[in-house]
Amino acid sequence: MTHAEVAVDPSVPVPDWGLSPAGRSRLAHLVELPWVHDLTGVVSSTERKAVETAEVLANAAGVPLTTDEALGENDRSATGYLPPEEFEAVADAFFARPGESVRGWERAVDAQHRIVTAVDRVAAAAEGDVAVVAHGGVGALLLCSLLGVPIDRRYDQPGQGSWFGFDAATRRVAHGWRRITPG
Repeated sequence: MTHAEVAVDPSVPVPDWGLSPAGRSRLAHLVELPWVHDLTGVVSSTERKAVETAEVLANAAGVPLTTDEALGENDRSATGYLPPEEFEAVADAFFARPGESVRGWERAVDAQHRIVTAVDRVAAAAEGDVAVVAHGGVGALLLCSLLGVPIDRRYDQPGQGSWFGFDAATRRVAHGWRRITPG
């Protein structure tokens, strides 16, 4: 699943952005999802917005929360904050040219390998259903791998605060992206 909406502050490093009031509000619907109480664990990216989302999920499920740096968004530190229109153009290029570093960003193929390896590690250690809380790019790259399709932005989340389900043992996707919305 991806973190909910964030409070964008260009003066703060992107990994330190927290959730916005709208994002916190969306999480009230997250804890109503039927599978939440079946969780045996929650693993999150170390970025603040993901941890804040994961804390709500772990508390609702009454399960431990762990973090894994390898679940972080693609490394975009070369550019830092970009205004929305510029960010979208660079993100489009990131997905369109996965074997290239676009403006110094981590290559999509490298990010995908890191993310898939981390999720496989989490799945191998899990006893039961575990939620992975990360970011849109992370989810898109993972979903492409699970579906066996080339990296493509068409598989990106429909908006912050989205999730998809898959069986870690078979790598079968149960369903694509769904938004966290009122039941």
